[in-house]
Amino acid sequence: MPVSTPNRAALVADTAIALLAERGMRGLTHRAVDEAAGLPQGSTSNVARTRQALLELAVRRHAEREAGVLAEGETPDPSGGAESLADGLALAVHRLLTEGRTLLVARYELALEATRRPELRAFYDATGAVFKDQLAALLTAAGSPDPTRHVLSLLAWMDGLMFACTAGSFSREVPGLEEVRADLRELLAGMLRG
Repeated sequence: MPVSTPNRAALVADTAIALLAERGMRGLTHRAVDEAAGLPQGSTSNVARTRQALLELAVRRHAEREAGVLAEGETPDPSGGAESLADGLALAVHRLLTEGRTLLVARYELALEATRRPELRAFYDATGAVFKDQLAALLTAAGSPDPTRHVLSLLAWMDGLMFACTAGSFSREVPGLEEVRADLRELLAGMLRG
């Protein structure tokens, strides 16, 4: 029985993400996705005809998977202020560092490729804007006097930590959940003091 189109698209996208993390951008080809996913030759081309389409599929699926890092009921409650926000964000960051390293490495591959491909940059930025908007709404609800500036600062801190502990000079060290939570509580307390 053939795999249905939506399931095949998810399989292709998930395989592309895994290949990006394992082999880098040069290792991502339609043929490599077919082989790694166990699909008949040409299947990936039927889902994503061009390289751009394959990269967009990977970006879209990547965003879906990162958005699903927190289960229902684990998302931050802005009415709980800095502490609740820090708890939810720390859990997400820690899960990505421990269980989602493939997603992080693939994210860096896609981000770097977007610096070289304007058509991917626009798609990558539009996809990422969803999270930035959600974070701005959480910060606003938690009492941030300048949510736009605080989003940039918070994302820079989280992205910096994740990069350092995944691909940077701390790649062999992963801070514990409590350490990440403590850092975020301090950062958010300063922001929300207003």
